[in-house]
Amino acid sequence: MAEISLTFPDGTSRSFPAGVTPAEVAAGISGSLAKKAISATVSGTHWDMQWPITANASIAIHTMKDDAQALELIRHDCAHIMARAVQELWPGVKVTIGPVIENGFYYDFDREEPFTPEDLGAIEAKMREIINLRDPVTTEIWDRARAVRHYEDTNEPYKVELVGMIPEGQPIRMYWHGDWQDLCRGPHFQTTGQVPADAFKLMKVAGAYWRGESSRPMLQRIYGVAFRTRQDLKDHLTFLEEAEKRDHRRLGREMDLFHMQEEAPGQVFWHPNGWNIYTALQDYMRRQQNRNGYVEVNTPQVVDRRLWEASGHWEKYQEHMFVVEVDEEHAREKSINALKPMNCPCHVEIFKQGLKSYRELPLRMAEFGACNRYEPSGALHGIMRVRGFTQDDAHIFCREAHIEEETRRFIEMLSAVYRDLGFEEFKVKFSDRPEMRAGSDNVWDKAETALKNATDAAGYTYTLNPGEGAFYGPKLEFVLTDAIGRDWQCGTLQVDFVLPERLEAAYIAEDGAKHRPVMLHRAILGSFERFIGILIENFAGRLPFWLAPRQVVVASIVSDADAYVHEVTAALKAAGVRAEADTRNEKINYKVREHSVGKVPVILAIGQKEVENRTVSVRRLGQKQTEVMDLDTLVTGLRAEATPPDLR
Repeated sequence: MAEISLTFPDGTSRSFPAGVTPAEVAAGISGSLAKKAISATVSGTHWDMQWPITANASIAIHTMKDDAQALELIRHDCAHIMARAVQELWPGVKVTIGPVIENGFYYDFDREEPFTPEDLGAIEAKMREIINLRDPVTTEIWDRARAVRHYEDTNEPYKVELVGMIPEGQPIRMYWHGDWQDLCRGPHFQTTGQVPADAFKLMKVAGAYWRGESSRPMLQRIYGVAFRTRQDLKDHLTFLEEAEKRDHRRLGREMDLFHMQEEAPGQVFWHPNGWNIYTALQDYMRRQQNRNGYVEVNTPQVVDRRLWEASGHWEKYQEHMFVVEVDEEHAREKSINALKPMNCPCHVEIFKQGLKSYRELPLRMAEFGACNRYEPSGALHGIMRVRGFTQDDAHIFCREAHIEEETRRFIEMLSAVYRDLGFEEFKVKFSDRPEMRAGSDNVWDKAETALKNATDAAGYTYTLNPGEGAFYGPKLEFVLTDAIGRDWQCGTLQVDFVLPERLEAAYIAEDGAKHRPVMLHRAILGSFERFIGILIENFAGRLPFWLAPRQVVVASIVSDADAYVHEVTAALKAAGVRAEADTRNEKINYKVREHSVGKVPVILAIGQKEVENRTVSVRRLGQKQTEVMDLDTLVTGLRAEATPPDLR
């Protein structure tokens, strides 16, 4: 019998008969490993313990202590066990696909009656029964004809279609969990009993079109989460509860910040309170840009197709653009325009006006640019994912020799902004060339090398994000982590040698000849809409005082105090504090409760005693104790708190 060589993680190698399985390899090492083993990695591929190894390879045996591999198996097996449970409870239900997703799994079912919350409880109970049976999990490879015949005989039309989609030459692998069978690439556990019975939960049911196509049948998708331990599950459910409390859509209603409606999908209706946040943040960013040598511009919303074709966006980005046809007066054909999805080509057009000297570089050009991009309706999410948004966008036109210094300056500016907004640290990702891109490989080599060297010189480490660069250049992505551990990609910096070439931008160098500038695309917040959503969720609505939409409410306890309430309110407004009076004929406890729900940081209660002493009773959001202060001291203190951090 032919032999193969398997190399272990410690570098040692051993010979085994060709066709040996990881289960047999583990048993040959020790009986305890054979009992604990759940899967293997064979030459970089996650491998089922039953699959034969037929060629020389590296191998690592995994146990439940190996987090990534254990979670993949737990979640994949849970999807199969859930499908088995559904078909045991409702034998007529047809099954489709059930992949692993972040934190869990789902499976799509074709069932006439909708699943109910009570059904989810019954499915969970049946899943635990199946797990406790400790049924063996086995696998075979079938030929295409046998697989199709099997699924036709069992009346599983979706599986017949899936078999037909498997490319020639790829194995058609069948798995059995006990007597229940499914088509699957694997790998899986060796028994159903290896799935932790107390570490999963079914979460919700949603509709999903078969293969994601609206012309195909609507299926029912059951989502679940699964972890290695009961405590991990508990921690995740607690995290979800906290995330729900922080949901910017709910807080947006409670704080009266904004709303969305069907007549303008993906567009934000900003209410006065929300617009207070928006303008305070925009004013802050404008000051930061001025300090860092940017000039501010503004460019058109509707731009002729010809510019988008010249820039490459028409070819690479058209599916995300809103096209506008204009019937120009006396024109024989309609003019094709598009709402701008980004600002960069328009900034190049400003740069091209008049001759630019090398002495004017680097030229930092900023715009709070209103953009529109088509997002599928199912992808829209409050103000986090919209169709109409404003970027804190800027483009730095410079020479190649400037890239390192401009990168350093930008990261310093970005760091200061994030600190002021409550984020002390961030992570950096490097995104290199995507499959669909403009420019030659030589240009991309130069751009990627320049950006990597600049990031290294700035003293920042980064992780690679392969293939996620813009179509015109590589980029750095700056990732914030919020108060409950979620990551948000916000800022970006991109090096672009392509667009200046395509749009024929040039400057006059020392030699008197025209040269192409390098274009650095950069944003710190990303979009104002999304970043405000992140701020709302990070602070659970309790924004820093300088950003709070309503900073102070002055509330009367008795009507005789109304005149003093208005005097206090006027004094605070004069000091630059966003203050409002509440003299409604309501009890003070009602007013305090209402404004606390609205996340007003400071509530001042004024009754007859405060009027006589010219004091105020101060209640801070989240505190039960009140403090009595004289008016002048209060105004001085709140004036300082209301001052943005860059002006202190």
